[in-house]
Amino acid sequence: MSIQHKGLTVERWRQMRLCEQMANIGSEVHRAFNWRNKGNECLSQNAFIRALELIDLSLAAHTEYPKLKEFARMRELLVDYFYGFHEYHTTEESWRKYFDQFNYMARKHL
Repeated sequence: MSIQHKGLTVERWRQMRLCEQMANIGSEVHRAFNWRNKGNECLSQNAFIRALELIDLSLAAHTEYPKLKEFARMRELLVDYFYGFHEYHTTEESWRKYFDQFNYMARKHL
C-alpha cells in the first residue's frame, strides 16, 4: 500500500482544528461511498485508504485520551463497515450524518 498524503506531516496535521481534521477524513469517506455506489471498487478502496491515513495521522497527532478514543473507535467501526462483518451495524447514512456535522462546523468557523 503506497502513502497517498506524502506531503502531510503529523506537525502540519496537528495545526488543524479537530473539526477540520474530521471534515477532511469525512471527505475521503464520502468519496469512498460515492465511488462504491458508482460501482468503482478500486477508487472506493483508494479513498478509504486515504481516510485511514488521515485517521492514523490524527492518532499520532493527539495525546488527549478522549480524542484518541474517538479516533481509534471511528477507525475500528469504519474498517468493520468497509472490510469487516458489519458487527456494529453502521450504515452509509449514519456515517454521512456523523461526518456532515464536522464539515458544517469546519465551514462555519472559516
